Amino acid sequence: MTVHKLSRPDARRLAVRAQLLDARRPSGMFDVVRRLTLLQNDPAAAVAPSADLVLWSRLGSSYSPAQLRDAVDEQALLELHGLIRPPEDITLFRAEMAEWPGRPPLRDWQEGKREWVDANNGCRLDILTRLRADGPLTARELPDTCVIPWRSSGWSNNRNVMRMIGFLVQRGEVAAAGQRGADRLWDLAERIYPDEVVPYEEALHIRDERRLRALGIARARAPESPTEPNDVRNAGEPAVVEGVKGQWRVDPELLDRAFTGRVALLSPLDRLVYDRKRMTELFEYDYQLEMFKPAAKRRWGYWALPILHGDRLVGKLDATADRKAGVLRVDAIHQDVPFTKAMTAAVQHEIKDLASWLRLDLVLMP
Repeated sequence: MTVHKLSRPDARRLAVRAQLLDARRPSGMFDVVRRLTLLQNDPAAAVAPSADLVLWSRLGSSYSPAQLRDAVDEQALLELHGLIRPPEDITLFRAEMAEWPGRPPLRDWQEGKREWVDANNGCRLDILTRLRADGPLTARELPDTCVIPWRSSGWSNNRNVMRMIGFLVQRGEVAAAGQRGADRLWDLAERIYPDEVVPYEEALHIRDERRLRALGIARARAPESPTEPNDVRNAGEPAVVEGVKGQWRVDPELLDRAFTGRVALLSPLDRLVYDRKRMTELFEYDYQLEMFKPAAKRRWGYWALPILHGDRLVGKLDATADRKAGVLRVDAIHQDVPFTKAMTAAVQHEIKDLASWLRLDLVLMP
């Protein structure tokens, strides 16, 4: 098989195009979600929730956050493990759910989870019975009849119902069913998920191919990720990138296409930058999400938005949506490279568009 030889700009343009961030905008929300395969449903909203920022950065101000909320509440899009996906993609996870907590040999932590669920099987059955009778329900409306509490050194200690729900989701018995106010609703998975089940190995292969299609270029192997993997195993075709060690995998259908870029303001959780190692290797971009750092130690801001210009990540926007005051406050525009007049104008236009989309007045701090 031919090994594709790419320059860094080639690789970056492949990634930008795959993520629908070039000049040709997609036609609608569902097209974006199906192409990207997922939206991270993170609650942080210093500017706007990440899922909404991802959609706005692709669709522009024609996108309304109500579209996503309605799609999730109506189950036109489904949430699995904090990631919003097209319903048809859930069929690619059903076989894996059936083999929870995993294929042998199991690790100690997998055995521990199975033993805890088995020890609290009465609570599991009580939750399923309540959902069957009255679901969808919030977690606080479900019974905690666990005989052995969940032990953790972190936030989940003794939060038995939420831990049990999490495991029942992993087992394919319970599914997220939208929101009631700020609370997530849960129901029986059989009422939410499509009936089709794609066999285990076939499903893994399709997921790898879909992930590569969304990323454009990725490593065959990468460190484990707590949400979606960053690697694609043997999907696509091999490639090397000039100036970057090791071999990559690329989607050949995205190669050799004309590229026209634009300016985009990205969520810190955007898939273009989520894999920080890939981001550093291909874009040579220095970035960390600093919301968990003390304010005095932040270089770019609490929820700084990466700035994309064409095929380069050129800076960060430190902005905050102060909804009580009705303003989008811009504290700084950090330039990784000197902005030309054209770049400055394009970035400022995008910031104004962001404020307009948020229905906030724009305030530039001195």
